[in-house]
Amino acid sequence: MEMPQTTAPKTRLMFIDEVAERLGRSTNQLRWMVGKGTAPKSAMIGGRRCWRESDVEAFIEEAFQ
Repeated sequence: MEMPQTTAPKTRLMFIDEVAERLGRSTNQLRWMVGKGTAPKSAMIGGRRCWRESDVEAFIEEAFQ
């Protein structure tokens, strides 16, 4: 069975340590942000929370607008 192709660009996945460092926050602060709904968009994949690098960068850019 052939898998359907997606048109979304491939992007690197980031995990909590990387995202927290990129945002200048601790991992606990980032977890709190996720709970409050104020963190960049993320997903649970394989039991781990991860972020698309493009979503983290967009979150940072949006803060300056």
